[in-house]
Amino acid sequence: MAETDGMTAPILSPRGSYWITTFGCQMNKADSERMAGILESMGYRAGDDEHSADLVLYNTCTIRDNAEQKVYSYLGRQAQRKRTNPNLTLVVAGCVAQQEGESLLRRVPELDLVMGPQHANRLDVLLAQVEQGQQVVATEEHHILEDITTARRDSQVCGWVNVIYGCNERCTYCVVPSVRGQEQSRLPDAIKLEMEGLAAQGFKEITLLGQNIDAYGRDLPGITPEGRRAHTLTDLLHHVHEVEGIERIRFATSHPRYFTERLIDACADLPKVCEHFHIPFQSGDDTVLKAMARGYTVERYRRIVGRIRERMPDAAISADVIVAFPGETEAQFRRTLALIEEIGFDAVNTAAYSPRPNTPAADWPDQLSEAVKVERLQEINALVEQQARQRSARYAGRIEEILVEGTNPKDPQQVMGRTRTNRLTFFPGARADGRAIEPGELVTVQIEGVRAFSLSGKLT
Repeated sequence: MAETDGMTAPILSPRGSYWITTFGCQMNKADSERMAGILESMGYRAGDDEHSADLVLYNTCTIRDNAEQKVYSYLGRQAQRKRTNPNLTLVVAGCVAQQEGESLLRRVPELDLVMGPQHANRLDVLLAQVEQGQQVVATEEHHILEDITTARRDSQVCGWVNVIYGCNERCTYCVVPSVRGQEQSRLPDAIKLEMEGLAAQGFKEITLLGQNIDAYGRDLPGITPEGRRAHTLTDLLHHVHEVEGIERIRFATSHPRYFTERLIDACADLPKVCEHFHIPFQSGDDTVLKAMARGYTVERYRRIVGRIRERMPDAAISADVIVAFPGETEAQFRRTLALIEEIGFDAVNTAAYSPRPNTPAADWPDQLSEAVKVERLQEINALVEQQARQRSARYAGRIEEILVEGTNPKDPQQVMGRTRTNRLTFFPGARADGRAIEPGELVTVQIEGVRAFSLSGKLT
């Protein structure tokens, strides 16, 4: 035992190296950081690559078929490696694990642990069972108690903070509710406490995360004297806004059904909340939106964007869209293109519809051909890039506040960071007197170069 300030503390015996590969969304990235923190608290160290690590964990995504198939490709290589190295610990976590459960073991018998996303903070307990010689599957419904694990953050400037887990929506194309479970909101004080801890470590920007973040608090008890829910995302933003040391706050992902005027006003009134909104619209046609069970119309989406731009004229709007949904006609697809042109998005994540297990739309008879999917995806991608380039043009010559995140991996002479509107920006990493610009600094940059999805400039 080693002594520290009069108290005894155990010395962790090294267990070897670990490697985590993360597929999918920001929620998965946040889960991976938490699991990395657990592994390091157990005595593992970060490995150099997945082909030499003693424990390999794939944190998986099932929202698209190609993401799922990529996981199986990676697993095949690791299974082959385990046949010659039985001491390798092989873990599949996340949404594919939840969806496939024990069938994953039949497909890849070399696996040691299959665990759904609700079990991310139980990784140490589950690995203890593996060390006792068990092959473990953890996919049962699990209430996520307040998480006291310490994440190993990939950034020392920008951090994720989960505020609500799961999703209660029933979009006909989406597998997320069945793999991430029911909505579970964290208490406001617990969220604030985590943010205060990150601020004390030097973090400057926090992104509040939820699969459907606008639903935050509707599972928490309490009604205000005015008769509304006592806990909403708007209330949470006010609650955490004054955390000392945090300079910027973002949140994702929003749902147009729950995006309120009160939330927009809070974003406009609270100085730390960035003028960047990620609000998926999925289709520009009301009939398709109804088939998707999205619960809003195109006109409602227009009103949300209009109100945002009324209060914050320079705000950036990004979104998600699905093309070639079952039964989507050429005319309906054209309406989606028209909406993209009308709104003028800063960025849009595009995807061709992919049938997912246990979702209603997967069994509908009017599936579109792969050729149509490819054609529509190519056309919409070209339009999205064109719109993004037009939106970027407004930055030319402007002076923007940039939060420095680190060195440009393609040019060590440059640093990179983001505008409040989330545009990635590159600029020289030293001041005129030679002093280096450090991660976490807020600096002003004059924009000289504009591209579709990034900017470049010089320090002012």
